[in-house]
Amino acid sequence: MTQPIRVVAVGGGHGTAVTLSAARTYAENVTAVVSVADDGGSSGRLRELLGVPALGDLRKCLVALAADDSVLAQVMSQRYREGELAGHALGNLLLAGLIESTGDLVRGVDEASRLLELKGRVLPATTGPVTLRSIVGERMAIGQVAVGQEGDNQIVSTLPSNPEIPAAVLEAIVAAEQIIIGPGSLYTSVLAAAATPGIVAALRKSRAQRVFVCNLLPEQPESGGYSVSDHQQALERHGIPIDVTICDTSAGMGLGDVVGQVQDCDLKGENGKVHDPQKLASVLRGLFVDNEREGAIRDGSSWN
Repeated sequence: MTQPIRVVAVGGGHGTAVTLSAARTYAENVTAVVSVADDGGSSGRLRELLGVPALGDLRKCLVALAADDSVLAQVMSQRYREGELAGHALGNLLLAGLIESTGDLVRGVDEASRLLELKGRVLPATTGPVTLRSIVGERMAIGQVAVGQEGDNQIVSTLPSNPEIPAAVLEAIVAAEQIIIGPGSLYTSVLAAAATPGIVAALRKSRAQRVFVCNLLPEQPESGGYSVSDHQQALERHGIPIDVTICDTSAGMGLGDVVGQVQDCDLKGENGKVHDPQKLASVLRGLFVDNEREGAIRDGSSWN
């Protein structure tokens, strides 16, 4: 392979940060598309105070792609313990300041990327704040915190219902050769980023290999009792196409009646609760290589 590998990771929080740590080991061009729907914790307080989108997941993904020797990255997640700033992460405050000074969410995040000497790019999934909502039976839960406390979510969407997507997000999806969705909180991170109409349309048009990385364990109560196939069905309900699902049922999640190409393999880290970036990278790299080889055979061309 002589051409740079272009990877897009969609989601939010710690799960997407792990995916980015994995992808940066084999891809020369990595872009994160990150949910900005959070309304809890430091992100929620800054959102209410300053009117900025949720910043916590953006911060985590920036740190995951930062230069290895970045001192700034090492302190981005440091939280104040006392006074009016208690609970706020330093990185969230930095991002809020950069967004205010540049007057634009994408430009502010890009400026943070420059300071961190990023090996890739982090982009918000929408150009402005959105509010997550979920249909739960015959009622609706409003706000990411509220949605995360439900155990019977069916369909999530945002307010506004068709938010503006940064042009750079759509360009990255079009140019990608591999798109990785997940892992992470299914409804409040993964679908919060991927299920907006503009991103769903881009994913469906994409010619990239679309990989879903399933969680190791169901998340209580949000996806309590879910199997791998339940995760697949949730993506299908939201119109999100998947070519390959990778999972690790040895961690404790059932497989269920899965569909399509599924690779059940060792992905868990030492504590058995989160994915190991090196194991994940090996599987993702192998999927990409196999996909390239199959494409070359279909085209009747050689591959090396």
